[in-house]
Amino acid sequence: MILLETTLQPTLAALKPAASAVETWSFDDAATRRAAEARFAAEGITARCRSAYKPLVCAFREEIATEGLIAAEITYPVHPAAAPRRFLLESYPLSALYPETAFTFTAGPASEEMPAYHLRLTYQDGRSLKASILAPNRQHKDYSGGMVLSPCGWMVQEGRGAALETDYEALFHSAMAAIEGHDWGPEPCFEELNIAVTHPARDEDLGYGDEVLSLAEALHEDFYFSLLECFQRRLGKPAGARDLRPGQIVPEIRQGEMPSVRVELRPLEAVSVSDHLQDLETAGRALSQVQIARELSAIPGDELTARAVSGRSVTARHHKGRGRSLIISAGQHANETSAPIGCLRAAQVLAKRGAEFVISPLENPDGYALHQRLTADNPRHMHHAARYTALGDDLEYRHEEPFFEKGIRIAAEAACPSLLHVNCHGYPAHEWTRPLSGYIPRGFEMWTVPKGFFLILRHLPGWGAAARTLMERVTLALNDVPGLRAYNERQIALFNIHAGETGFEILNGFPVMIGEDLRHSIPLTLITEYPDETVMGDALRAGHAAQRATVLAAHEALQALDEALFAPLS
Repeated sequence: MILLETTLQPTLAALKPAASAVETWSFDDAATRRAAEARFAAEGITARCRSAYKPLVCAFREEIATEGLIAAEITYPVHPAAAPRRFLLESYPLSALYPETAFTFTAGPASEEMPAYHLRLTYQDGRSLKASILAPNRQHKDYSGGMVLSPCGWMVQEGRGAALETDYEALFHSAMAAIEGHDWGPEPCFEELNIAVTHPARDEDLGYGDEVLSLAEALHEDFYFSLLECFQRRLGKPAGARDLRPGQIVPEIRQGEMPSVRVELRPLEAVSVSDHLQDLETAGRALSQVQIARELSAIPGDELTARAVSGRSVTARHHKGRGRSLIISAGQHANETSAPIGCLRAAQVLAKRGAEFVISPLENPDGYALHQRLTADNPRHMHHAARYTALGDDLEYRHEEPFFEKGIRIAAEAACPSLLHVNCHGYPAHEWTRPLSGYIPRGFEMWTVPKGFFLILRHLPGWGAAARTLMERVTLALNDVPGLRAYNERQIALFNIHAGETGFEILNGFPVMIGEDLRHSIPLTLITEYPDETVMGDALRAGHAAQRATVLAAHEALQALDEALFAPLS
């Protein structure tokens, strides 16, 4: 069933200025904006076409003379309708792009006026210049029902500014209106809700780490999470509820000449399987489903199984052996690609050592299949649509039958009673934004910018001392992983410049959170968070090396824990 199908005219191509000079801000790449300026010039119009997305970063890349620039003092705007540091965050990763320049950022006075950055630039030859960079935004109600301040299209003619509805914004809002206006039944509301979009903007690599200006990726994120918020409201769930089961929401955003959108209901894709093979130790891309199954079957032990919503098998291995047992899992959030590799590598070592453990390397095979499908178009996008299961929920938050994928955890805990579960995860390796919904991803604010390899330890009441001791030993051991501590320090330093102080405890060079939590039945749950979404090659190899090292360090730390630290088990 097709809910919407429409094609729009590109904003700048269709624009007819009424003045001899014009400034625009739109959601277009630099090449499209330069082409528009040339067309306007041929018509006798002086034009400057700027980016509505990350305008300060784009100004440095496109307008500001950076050769010989030794210092940039930037006063960023503060608006009452936005988080205090939102516009500081939008400057990320500017200081890393120009390492020869000393950047300082200062908050401006809170104001409801149109946001603007104010710059003082100092050059090696003694010049000192001042400049202002407008950051057009509008206040509006978003699909969670709250008021937000979001970047928007804007045009200035004859000194007067006015909103410019861009094709990018129109594609988003027309599709959202069609979905909101449909008569949905109870959950699950559909099998696959597909939002196929083409947009002219090409990704622009920033030349630092994994950072890229990607309007396509940002639109995917805005569609996916806005639709979760839309269905949360419709189905009476609280904001951020992870037990929501609308079905599989799949935005597919591709580069194309004409802006277009098609919203369609499809059957769940249940047969696709990736089958590429690579050396596990040196894997530079996400493993295929075929290889994960082969690597798992090579580990001696008893097979445990469950079924995903699609009918795909969810498989774990119980290796019987010596010492305190360990449960290892990965792939709960299927777009986090270093975890399955690192877990399998660690399990191979533990098997050779004769340890007792359960390894479940791919808890969410439906999400993983979707991730493989989406990365065929662009492997550098985060593709959070593949994060949850085919029902649209986070499997950890299922508390009643049918359990589907969560059945593998239930089977693991029954087969191998353990004090510790190492649950390996990842998070975005580059900035995560939702530009049409307030810019900062709601509910995931702490993950919007990379800040190194992050570890979380949840514990049951009475297990705080054991949790602290285990985390001390694990983080200390991770200092032996070549380059990992330095990697953390670089990312944390950049985070502090563009997002403010982390506010997290740093333990032996690693950001950590340790806290009591009642959501698990196992006393200790160690969650790894490596910035791995989108990375490939050496960056992915570093990620799964860190995951492997963490599992092994956690197993050793578990064996060494003094029983005096244990609380009674119910």
